[in-house]
Amino acid sequence: MQQRGRGGHGYKEGESMKGRDGAFCRAYLRTMDPERAAEGLRQLFDLVAQGVSPDQALEQLTAVYETVIPIASEASAFTDTRFGTSEELLERLEDLTGQEVLCDIPSVEPIGPKKLLDLLIIAPCTGNTLGKLAGGVTDTSVTMAAKAHLRNDRPVLIAPSTNDGLAGSAANLGALMGRKNLYFVPFRQDDPEKKPTSLVADFSLVAEAAEWALEGRQFQPVLMGPAS
Repeated sequence: MQQRGRGGHGYKEGESMKGRDGAFCRAYLRTMDPERAAEGLRQLFDLVAQGVSPDQALEQLTAVYETVIPIASEASAFTDTRFGTSEELLERLEDLTGQEVLCDIPSVEPIGPKKLLDLLIIAPCTGNTLGKLAGGVTDTSVTMAAKAHLRNDRPVLIAPSTNDGLAGSAANLGALMGRKNLYFVPFRQDDPEKKPTSLVADFSLVAEAAEWALEGRQFQPVLMGPAS
């Protein structure tokens, strides 16, 4: 894919992506070898589970994959948070992957016609994104990437993380679970007592779920009991 210039992002030198774990996990991964892809994901999420920083985990990922294409939602790409600035995030993602971050609709549209990806992972997938996917709304880079990728009859793996998974987002979650080429990382109530409607994926299972998705299967069980 042709690289665009970086000037529009306003990058600064010496910045990191501290506190932006969720953003790099929205990487869209391309590899022509499913076994190699699964092994790369396994290494990545083993590192995360061990408390390794997102920077180190992504470095491992780029060492295994043929190509890693990071995609950030517009909110992540252009909004500063208490965890850091958007400039820090984009700079670090590009430094680690050697690829430009795709962060708007025009930049992700070629995913479909050029068949750029074998597997697309949305992690974490918020309730807002679940609703847009369920309703066919493609007004963000993430939802447009999903639409473009699905036109090629290829798998999308979704790792839900939303406080209203058993409330406002429940219908959307159910609708998506019945659709072709959409697969889910197993999820559970993360705090049944204090947040009874909240659901979150078990990110330690992303590697295995991805392996199943590449084979056209849903990893089971998809509904998990409370964490021990």
